[in-house]
Amino acid sequence: MEESIRPIWTHWHGHVEVVVGLALLEGAYLFGVGPLRERWNLADDIDPKKIATFTAGVLVIFFSLLSPLHILGDHYLFSAHMTQHVLLTLVAPPLLILGTPDWLIRPLLRPNLSFYVWRFATRPVVAVVVFNLVFALWHVPDLYNLSVTVHAVHVTEHLMFIGAAMLMWWPLTSSMPELPRLSYSLQMVYLFALSITQIFVFAFVTFSKQPLYEWYEKAPQIWTLSPLVDQQIGGIIMKVGGSLLFLTLIVIAFFKWYNDEERRTQDEKRRLSPHRFSPDEDNLLSTA
Repeated sequence: MEESIRPIWTHWHGHVEVVVGLALLEGAYLFGVGPLRERWNLADDIDPKKIATFTAGVLVIFFSLLSPLHILGDHYLFSAHMTQHVLLTLVAPPLLILGTPDWLIRPLLRPNLSFYVWRFATRPVVAVVVFNLVFALWHVPDLYNLSVTVHAVHVTEHLMFIGAAMLMWWPLTSSMPELPRLSYSLQMVYLFALSITQIFVFAFVTFSKQPLYEWYEKAPQIWTLSPLVDQQIGGIIMKVGGSLLFLTLIVIAFFKWYNDEERRTQDEKRRLSPHRFSPDEDNLLSTA
């Protein structure tokens, strides 16, 4: 049954727990980089770009969970839901990490149990495995259908997505010397691995001969999209969105690696290059 979506574009869903949670997150951050920084003398100042980056991450989550995209994905289109997941896993988390200065994180990760747990969880292999397991788990049809029918389960799904994505992005975006980013060469390998490991869920969703998710089979049809076509579009959004981002980051990492290698080579040449004349040779020439 085809249904008009005109009212959806103006409907922002006011989930109280999302509004309160994001307000507390942003408030805690601003308190940390403002009054707390000054009181505890954590740093002399804060780069405004950091604040803007972190706030952008919060706004991405806000848009994803409260905008018309949320209604469209929850009640009508699997593809819209996949767009929402791309925002929650590939856009918001790196912005949140990049926007948080190391001196604000360090007190939370002093050399104690939390530090060692986080260090283990953000190891590249562990982070890739955890992220992909969480991602695959929530695309199992029975669990997926449960998440869109039971609100508490849906909230759990989104929290697990964001949490796993924070682990996944840490090796690429960390600002802490104690838990550093990967080198540029290893970043390329890591990003390639991330792109490859998502193929399994992508293939499962995109190349299925029948709709996998009962919820969208029963949903009102809009834009004349059948549930199967909508599912295929969702799989493509899932894969292409991630692949384009990872490929872009691989290219950036490659050029940074190349520039570093060139700089290192030039520095080595200058260090090993002999002077044109030694001091003794200068004296001989002057007395000739």
